Amino acid sequence: MAKRVGMEVSIAAAEAVKQANVDVISAYPITPQTHIVEHLSELVANGELEAEFIPVESEHSALSVCVGSEAVGARSFTCTSSQGLALMSEITYIVSSMRLPMVMIVANRALSGPISIWNDHSDVMLIRDCGWIQLFAENGQDAYDNVFCAYRLAEDHKVLLPVIINMDGFILSHMIEPIEFLEQEKVQQFLPRYRPLHRLHPDSPVTMGGIALPGIYLETKKAQEVAILSSMPTILETWKAFGDMTGRYYSPVEAYKNKDAETMLVTMGSFGETASVAVDMMREEGRSVGLAKIRLWRPFPFDAFKSAALQAKRLVVIDRALSIGAGGPVAAEVKASLYGEAERPSVYNFVAGISGRDVTPSDFIRMVDKAESEIKEGNREGYELYGVRG
Repeated sequence: MAKRVGMEVSIAAAEAVKQANVDVISAYPITPQTHIVEHLSELVANGELEAEFIPVESEHSALSVCVGSEAVGARSFTCTSSQGLALMSEITYIVSSMRLPMVMIVANRALSGPISIWNDHSDVMLIRDCGWIQLFAENGQDAYDNVFCAYRLAEDHKVLLPVIINMDGFILSHMIEPIEFLEQEKVQQFLPRYRPLHRLHPDSPVTMGGIALPGIYLETKKAQEVAILSSMPTILETWKAFGDMTGRYYSPVEAYKNKDAETMLVTMGSFGETASVAVDMMREEGRSVGLAKIRLWRPFPFDAFKSAALQAKRLVVIDRALSIGAGGPVAAEVKASLYGEAERPSVYNFVAGISGRDVTPSDFIRMVDKAESEIKEGNREGYELYGVRG
């Protein structure tokens, strides 16, 4: 029988990495991801995990080490946050172009400046186009489960792409939640031993990361695009196989009370649970409100999103990052996904919860109220920063 334990989400994520039987962990500490790698270092030092733990002098080096370890066929892991992700951003593009199937957890945190250690999604939005498959966890169970899903997906020979698991810093990373642990036998059943398709070895030399002249660079980018778009069936198959084993099914977009909803909230990350409470409160008042929770950020699930939200009259998209001068990045993707539809809902965008600013169920209700009022008055594509103090 599965064991259910109250545990800090960072520790649960580290335990999942241990259960995934990784070979190499390379990381540099940065708040709020530090508890993950601290716990992994303890597991290695205590002999509970047979792996190489490589401390380095920067996040740039951490991901560079993982490039080398993955290239020789070692299952590798790293994690970071905020400025650490900014520093390693150069290497993220190299990892995906080399088709190295590693996994990284990002404990999402605001980018400087000014300096902030609190949560928002500005860090991962910096590298949204780096070519990694990118998932968002809503709670601790999501974060734990998707470690196994991420490795199985990344290492599938039909995919061979790196995966980022995003979890909100502090709001998830430092929260104690009930986590249902998998028995090790089930993990081994679900996640087979890593068998690299290509690897560096002196007995069989290959070139990795070579130069591409203008005559071939475009074709390499086309190959990457085809690879990540073609990963969608395997993403769905992986989540279904995990659900068949555990009863916990994941999907690119999770719809909540959307069947008859005229207004729908759209969220990513931990906002989803709070927004669900707000939807329940509005439903009790007889209001036709639903929710679409985006779990898969790249490749963007255009078809799944339209299936969940296209029937609504109004979408209220809540971004936890600001694309300065252009609004919210999630809202931009939502609008792009709906652009070709003859009849499409109005999209009102709020940027909220920046740098850990609290967003309560009442705040979600106020945002729905404001959006519905503005759209009724003709402002069908509105945008604003929510909660700015005068």
